[in-house]
Amino acid sequence: MTSTSRLQTCLSAPKEHHTLRLLLSAVSTLWSWAADRRLAIVVFHRVRPRRDALFPGEPDRPQFAAIMEMLAHCFNCLPLDEAVERLSANRSLPNRAVAITFDDGYADNYTEAVPILQHNGLTATFFIASGFVDGGCMWNDEAVETLRAFPGAEIDLRPLGLGVSPFRNAEERVAVVTAVNRFLKYQTPAVRRESLDRLRDITGSGPRPRLMLTSEQVRRMHSAGMGIGGHTVNHPILGCIDDEAARREIGEDRERLAGIIGAAPSLFAYPNGKPGQDYRQSHVDMVRAAGYRGAVTTVWGAGGRGDDVFQLPRFSPWDRQPVRFALRLAYNYTRSRFRLA
Repeated sequence: MTSTSRLQTCLSAPKEHHTLRLLLSAVSTLWSWAADRRLAIVVFHRVRPRRDALFPGEPDRPQFAAIMEMLAHCFNCLPLDEAVERLSANRSLPNRAVAITFDDGYADNYTEAVPILQHNGLTATFFIASGFVDGGCMWNDEAVETLRAFPGAEIDLRPLGLGVSPFRNAEERVAVVTAVNRFLKYQTPAVRRESLDRLRDITGSGPRPRLMLTSEQVRRMHSAGMGIGGHTVNHPILGCIDDEAARREIGEDRERLAGIIGAAPSLFAYPNGKPGQDYRQSHVDMVRAAGYRGAVTTVWGAGGRGDDVFQLPRFSPWDRQPVRFALRLAYNYTRSRFRLA
C-alpha cells in the first residue's frame, strides 16, 4: 500500500479514528524525516479482559483492540525478526516501521492479545521467561496478588522495612504495590523469596495464582505465526547476578523454548532492560554467544541502520487512547540517540 493510500485508509477508518486527521496533519512533516528508515518497537506485558484498578496503565481488551487497529491502518507493522534482519543487512525499512512485542509470557497474551492481532493482520514477538511456563508465577505478580487479597484499611509492612501504609482505596493500594515491587526488584532471589514469604504472612493470602502461558499455548502462538523470543529462565536482573548464573539463565532459556516450539528463538529481551543498570556489555556478549541474532532493551527511541541490533530501543506505550498513543509514537521516532551498555 502506498503512503497516500495508507493515509486515506487511516482517515476513512471507523469513527474512533477520525480524530487522527489533526494528528496526521501535525506530524506529517515530522514523519517525512524522522520516521524514514527507522524502527519503533513497542512493548506490552499484558492485555487484561477488563480494566484492573491496580494497573491503571495497562490496556484492557477494548483499548488494545483500538490501538492495534490504529497501528494497522496508519503504520507499517513488521515482524520483529524481519525488521532486525533488514537492519543487520543494512537494508531499508518502510516509513513509519513498527514492530510489536510482549514481555514475560502471560496467558492473556494468548487468550486476549493474539486474537486481536490476528483480526488486524498483525504479528508480534513474545519474549518468554521459560521458568514460569506451565503454572509458574513471577515474583512481582505474587506480590501484587498477595496484596490484592488483603482486606484491611492499612497494612503494616515494617517486617519488610517499608513502614505502615494506608490501604483504603485504589490509589493507596497502587502506591503500596508500587513501593513493594520497587523494593523487591533489585533483591537477590533468596532475599526476594524471604520477603515474599513475610508478605504472605502479613496478608494471610492463599496459593499463588497461575497467570502464565502453558507450553501448548506457546506452541499454538508460534504455529499461528507469532514470534517467540528468549527472556531468561527466571527473569533475574542480569546485572545483579554473577556471570556464570547469567550465562546459564540466557542459554538454558533458549534451549527450553527450542524444546517447546521446535526451533531455537533468534531474538532476546533483557529483563527490565536498562543498559548499564540491568545489563552490561558482558551480557550483550553472552546473548550473542548463545546464538541469538538480536536483542531489545527498554530504552526509548527508534532503531536504524548502523545501530547495535543487540541493543535495540523499545517504546513503552503508556497512552491508552489511540490518538495520544500515535502522537507519542511519532515523537519516539525522533529519539534516535539512546544510551547503550
